[in-house]
Amino acid sequence: MIETDQLTRRYGNLTAVDALSIRVEPGQVLGLLGPNGAGKSTAMRMIAGFLVPTSGTARVCGHDVVREPLQAKRALGYLPEGAPSYGEMTVREFLQFIVRMRGLKAEAAYRRFDAVVQQLQLEEVLGLCIDTLSKGLRRRVGLAQAILHDPPVLMLDEPTDGLDPNQKHAVRQLIDAMARDRTILVSTHLLEEVHALCNRVVIIARGKLLADATPAELEARSRYHGAVSFSAPGSGMSQEMLGRLPQVAAIEVDPLDGRITVFPKPGARILEPVETLLREQGLEVSEIQLERGRLDEVFRQITTGDGDGVGGRA
Repeated sequence: MIETDQLTRRYGNLTAVDALSIRVEPGQVLGLLGPNGAGKSTAMRMIAGFLVPTSGTARVCGHDVVREPLQAKRALGYLPEGAPSYGEMTVREFLQFIVRMRGLKAEAAYRRFDAVVQQLQLEEVLGLCIDTLSKGLRRRVGLAQAILHDPPVLMLDEPTDGLDPNQKHAVRQLIDAMARDRTILVSTHLLEEVHALCNRVVIIARGKLLADATPAELEARSRYHGAVSFSAPGSGMSQEMLGRLPQVAAIEVDPLDGRITVFPKPGARILEPVETLLREQGLEVSEIQLERGRLDEVFRQITTGDGDGVGGRA
């Protein structure tokens, strides 16, 4: 549904996107993840046809975005960063303008307009000027213009950036609902967005693709994957005994709250032996957790080159 092959964009001596090759399959929600300035927005603008690649190709539903721009854009709904629109228009005027620009037939246009307005809960603000809306509502209007023509592919650039927690939750629910019958590419620098929305992640930095995996596969590269952390009053006395367990590689204590993290040796499972030892010590554990892995640690290692993303035990 979305495919890039050696997609590159240069500005003089600066290479913003460097030979990016990705393929997004039907039904996937792909997170394009990277630090600020990584080239995410530039890549999306090339896929959307707003920027011409210096070299390489991008295709949407099989249509080359340079050679077949109209066919590619018909298949694509795009929400740029910041959800730009015409602020002096009312919501109704803006969405009706999008209907006309998309060339929707009259009867289909009425049905689609009503369905999208209802889906995004915009009924009460149709008569308001876009400039008077909150950030959350402007994001909804931006999503509405992106899906009015019912495209099979959606690209959303930083869809929740700058929103408060309630607004983020609402927008994520909308994206999750739309993902059931579309292919979606979401650009973000927010790690929480990956957990909330994506079933696949591509990490880029300095314009280069550095990782392509599922969130679970990335978490498995964390040194915390399979570790056990817990809080227990007076647990300091048990650290030496925990260290004697044959499955344990290392132990860390958080200097702020005293929480203990126990790291397993490669391939070992330590939750059960740790729980057994804590019971034998008579410690009252307030919380114990089997770590899936920490995506922020893996992201930092991949994007800064600090280690290989796997990490050793400390």
